[in-house]
Amino acid sequence: MSSDGINFVVEGEIPEEGTAQSKLVEHTGGCHCGAVRFKVRAPENLVAHDCNCSICVKKQIKGFIVPESDFTLLQGADNITTYTYNTRQAQHTFCKTCGVESFYTPRSNPNGLSINYYCLDPGTYKSVTLVKFDGVNWEQAVNDPIAKKYFTDNA
Repeated sequence: MSSDGINFVVEGEIPEEGTAQSKLVEHTGGCHCGAVRFKVRAPENLVAHDCNCSICVKKQIKGFIVPESDFTLLQGADNITTYTYNTRQAQHTFCKTCGVESFYTPRSNPNGLSINYYCLDPGTYKSVTLVKFDGVNWEQAVNDPIAKKYFTDNA
């Protein structure tokens, strides 16, 4: 739980390997139909956000943030469309064919990308630790010291 007790809950121990200081490996992934493919450098033991905001819940996104420089779109740029809402800062990109959101530009880190770990190819990561994030109360939750570590240290 966060320092103020209301907005950030960690399920289990966060492994040191899931932080920015850990060994980076190349992961590959993409959408369901295969039209959009990417590669990304990220820890082999991932720490992903389990956010309860309206879009993450409906899309079942469990994302980890990387710097834009660690991401390469391999194919499908012409098959990606973008959805925005509310503040229009987050850029929710998804495949025009199958509708899967493999990655997006988060409001909390416009210089990074949130990669949906469900869209990684099998065998590219060792483990995933899910960190609960209170996206329903985003304005308060994003300022939590623990949340800042995962929204900024990795990107």
